[in-house]
Amino acid sequence: MITGMDARRTWLVTGAAGFIGSHLVEQLLLAGQRVVGVDNFSTGLRENLDLVRGAVSAERGSLFSFFEQDIRDRDGISELVSRSKPDVILHQAALGSVPRSIEDPLSSHESNVDGFINMLDAARKVGVQRVVYASSSSVYGDIGDGAKVEDRLGAALSPYAATKRIGEIYAQVYGRTYGLETVGLRYFNVFGPRQDPNGPYAAVIPRWLAAMAKKNPTAIYGDGSGSRDFCYITNVVQANLLAASVPSSSAAIHSVVNIGCGATTTLMQLQQLLRRHIARVVGCQVDQIPEPALEPIRQGDVPHSLADISFARESLGYNPTHSVEQGIAELVQFELAKTA
Repeated sequence: MITGMDARRTWLVTGAAGFIGSHLVEQLLLAGQRVVGVDNFSTGLRENLDLVRGAVSAERGSLFSFFEQDIRDRDGISELVSRSKPDVILHQAALGSVPRSIEDPLSSHESNVDGFINMLDAARKVGVQRVVYASSSSVYGDIGDGAKVEDRLGAALSPYAATKRIGEIYAQVYGRTYGLETVGLRYFNVFGPRQDPNGPYAAVIPRWLAAMAKKNPTAIYGDGSGSRDFCYITNVVQANLLAASVPSSSAAIHSVVNIGCGATTTLMQLQQLLRRHIARVVGCQVDQIPEPALEPIRQGDVPHSLADISFARESLGYNPTHSVEQGIAELVQFELAKTA
């Protein structure tokens, strides 16, 4: 059991109907915690909340309260935080996607910067103990191809990256000025069940899985040699709960921490992993699943992304339980079982 989870606390999870948020809500309820969820359904899905309720007992489900609320609504968020009086906030709400931010930078700013500072300010007014918030590996920008270390940043390559970096700065300022404990988690390419495969801004793994399971063609932006540190959702849930529970003396407090696996997978390797596991589950030959088409690299994409997770290990006790292949195997089994 993670330290601090033996006593019941009240947790506010923003983006509760989203991919990561819904997994956090589920694990907190399974641990007997009181959870308040917030989402405006701009990208979150009501289906995810139904899945959470179906995964926990009625007794545990009664510990969950949900509010449809937009974090950009300053007064609304302030009132909700004041009313719920959470001990901890896990802030996952954001408008994700680099391409989306390039198409519509103002909406990304409103959700990721204005919405986040609304949450920070509501938290400090009520006296919330700690805010753990989702940042992104995109803040590293053009730093280079080596393992990314928290204190070395390059130039931001997209409005999305800029919004996440601004959020980190605000969190640290609120820590220094008001004493609000914050921990930022720089996620590296999170994947897992409940990740939406639909729409123009869908992440690569759910999009590819949905297409390949139907033996439809897929595309790689670039020549396939680009690499990412893909991190399974179970690892990310662990990181959030650890960040919420470590002592106030931890070096992670008022800082940012890389959350990945510390290993890279090229996009072509990812394709082969998916093809192999999909073929195994559906009972077909690997070569029956089409090879990907190659398309030009998208604006704002970086060629390589790898997390140095030594600070996460030292400051949080973080230890990834799932490798990329273990996560892919679990994900494919889960997703294709739904359509069997």
